[in-house]
Amino acid sequence: MMHALAIGIGTKNKNDQWLEVFFPRPAFKPDQALIDSFAAVTGYTGGNHEIELTNTEITALAKTVTDDVQRNLLAELMGATRPIVLTFIDTDSALKSTPETYLKLHLVSHRFVLPNEQNLEGIYPLLPNVAWTEKGAVDLNELEAMQIAERLKGRVLEVSAVDKFPKMTNYVVPSGVRIAHSARVRLGAYIGDGTTVMHEGFVNFNAGTIGPNMIEGRISQGVTVESGTDLGGSSSTAGTLSGGGNIVINIGKDCLLSANAGTGIPLGDRCTIEAGLYITPGTVVQLIDEERNPVKQVKARELAGQNDMLFIRNSRTGVVECRTNRQAIALNSALHSHN
Repeated sequence: MMHALAIGIGTKNKNDQWLEVFFPRPAFKPDQALIDSFAAVTGYTGGNHEIELTNTEITALAKTVTDDVQRNLLAELMGATRPIVLTFIDTDSALKSTPETYLKLHLVSHRFVLPNEQNLEGIYPLLPNVAWTEKGAVDLNELEAMQIAERLKGRVLEVSAVDKFPKMTNYVVPSGVRIAHSARVRLGAYIGDGTTVMHEGFVNFNAGTIGPNMIEGRISQGVTVESGTDLGGSSSTAGTLSGGGNIVINIGKDCLLSANAGTGIPLGDRCTIEAGLYITPGTVVQLIDEERNPVKQVKARELAGQNDMLFIRNSRTGVVECRTNRQAIALNSALHSHN
């Protein structure tokens, strides 16, 4: 079955290279009838491929495509003056083009796939580093000319970022979420229903929350946070780009990373790390039994993925201890009400 297809509205530079693509209504695992209806007009014969559509093709597709969602979108695009690209992802293989890359990022943010469920090999060379402005994506080599043109009109061109990744909310706004500072959630983030991302919270691409969650800390690339878990202010998680190596970090259900805490190991359900304590795979941890007697010392990596762990630092000895956490963290339901 085909992975996805979508019609996008894109931006190119003066060298006819793609800078970004917005896919408003992607079709995930489309049926063969929809694929055939696009192929009949465009000549698509299979594989991962993108086709820049002419207005003639858009008009013809609007008459022949039977899927209501895609037909209505095509009707809205008739007469478009921006580049329109039809993108097919036949197999979930390594990335080969900028439109394909943007489509896969959309699929995560639209909640069609979870983080780490797609092949994103080759992503960085295919995402050009651009200036994100109030007028959209601008090639860095073309930015100065646009700034001069705006100044001559008595205006300042607002450049909000220079980055490979745009903010998610300019492309996808998932249902049932609160995002206090939209620049801190990148396209390709998965923000589950009921999640609140506060002003200092951050969610990278190919990472996210199952929801409901309260996020006041940082979720790095590749990290998934299960439902009911709270990341306190300035807490952090080690992703594959920030010291986690090839370890995929997953934070289980009903956990608490307190303020300024962090983890470089996966956590099971109902785990707590006290404020200011960062657990790395090599952290030496003293295991404590229910009577608070020392049992043995282990490296934190040996505890990866286990449930009901409470990590604290002994205030007298400075030793990191792990005790059984018998009380799951219950998030305040009022905080997660988005009605």
